[in-house]
Amino acid sequence: MAQQLQVLNALDVAKTQWYHFTAIVIAGMGFFTDAYDLFCISLVTKLLGRIYYHEEGSKDPGSLPANVAAAVIGVAFCGTLAGQLFFGWLGDKMGRKSVYGMTLMLMVICSIASGLSFGKDPKAVMATLCFFRFWLGFGIGGDYPLSATIMSEYANKKTRGAFIAAVFAMQGFGILTGGMIAVIVSAIFKAMYPAPTYAVDAIRSTVPEADYAWRIILMFGAIPAGITYYWRTKMPETARYTALVAKNAKQAASDMAKVLQVDLEAEEQKVEQIIQDKKNDFGLFSSQFLHRHGLHLLGTATTWFLLDIAFYSQNLFQKDIFSAIGWIPKARTMNAMEEVYRIARAQTLIALCSTVPGYWFTVAFIDKMGRFAIQLMGFFFMTVFMFALAIPYHHWTLPDNRIGFVVLYAFTFFFANFGPNATTFVVPAEIFPARLRSTCHGISAAAGKAGAIVGAFGFLSATDAIGVRKVLIMLCVINFLGMMFTFLVPESKGKSLEEMSGEADAEKGTST
Repeated sequence: MAQQLQVLNALDVAKTQWYHFTAIVIAGMGFFTDAYDLFCISLVTKLLGRIYYHEEGSKDPGSLPANVAAAVIGVAFCGTLAGQLFFGWLGDKMGRKSVYGMTLMLMVICSIASGLSFGKDPKAVMATLCFFRFWLGFGIGGDYPLSATIMSEYANKKTRGAFIAAVFAMQGFGILTGGMIAVIVSAIFKAMYPAPTYAVDAIRSTVPEADYAWRIILMFGAIPAGITYYWRTKMPETARYTALVAKNAKQAASDMAKVLQVDLEAEEQKVEQIIQDKKNDFGLFSSQFLHRHGLHLLGTATTWFLLDIAFYSQNLFQKDIFSAIGWIPKARTMNAMEEVYRIARAQTLIALCSTVPGYWFTVAFIDKMGRFAIQLMGFFFMTVFMFALAIPYHHWTLPDNRIGFVVLYAFTFFFANFGPNATTFVVPAEIFPARLRSTCHGISAAAGKAGAIVGAFGFLSATDAIGVRKVLIMLCVINFLGMMFTFLVPESKGKSLEEMSGEADAEKGTST
């Protein structure tokens, strides 16, 4: 039986060691790049509008046409969704390590290529930018199932949730770094190439050198990811894949003996018993998988889908937030680099105050409170705060009450991160069998990204059609449904991966 393999037991009971922290950093760099890229593109689109879509005689600076802006942002989402499904499947077929370096190298190459998008003609620049952003998204998508699976299979039972959540929380550092790099680059360009405001001189307000600024900001994201490529290639394959999927007990014991610095038996006879036991050899599309894990997969995919609709629709309120605090003056009162500087500063501070703390609250409490409790609590408070924003929406639009709107908005996204945004990433890496773990995580993550596309684009259109208040009420209902579907997801706190997946009960034919 799986739970009798000494190498897996050794991983489950191992004390927190240095290799756990190196694994978090190595695995987390994909999420760093993911957050960096998604964060920076919102700053870059403003600058691209000024550079490539300036209209002679217009009282406002150029901005990307709605369809171009949707393409630049949305194409990365589509790439991510495809990458999650493809690399999730490939990670179970070829092994986690074999595919892991591929995704990172794809991210590094496409981050650099995005910044080298060629041509002076707007169509040429946007077309090449979209092409490389799709493949950047494809690489980022692969990192979701692989990073989660690798971290879950390396971690011990006691702190596994915190370790997987910490990998996801590297997004917070990506967001902060993205903001800081944009602030630094725009400040340098502002000092080196002074320019009048758009209202004073529309042409000279965007200096020719601004075309380098957005490219530098985009390309910088490749540096931390590139640095960790070497360590990714040096990571051994996870023992659970080697022993339970590749059926090579000797290699698994050898790899983990080096990592854990203990002597481990190969136990080839026990692996042979697992191979001969056909009760635990079902595929993804079998009735046995449907019976054991069908509701679990429905739960992880649906909660992630619903969460990301609410999470990505926050773009609806960004303008309200910035104007409420008074950080962003009207675009025509600034030059191009001043606008990048102001928006980057504002977004960095919002991320620092609401987004990043939520991630680390999850890391701190996930193995104490459990995944189920945190996810249920997060969806509950997101519902409550969205209702508080929606019912008296007119009240919040009055100038004197806008600070209250900002506070409620910040709490909504604090509880998204100290809640389902983290747990929907953690749980699919813990509850499925080793041979299907990466695939099932990829399916759940792809459902989430489909929700992100609905949230970022569908709800933006809905706002124009039915108004912000009705959209907020719809989001309340979505959060409430997320709370309901959470009841399909089992609690994995303190249990081994084999207990959760049913592999430990193979001989009895029972499931967890």
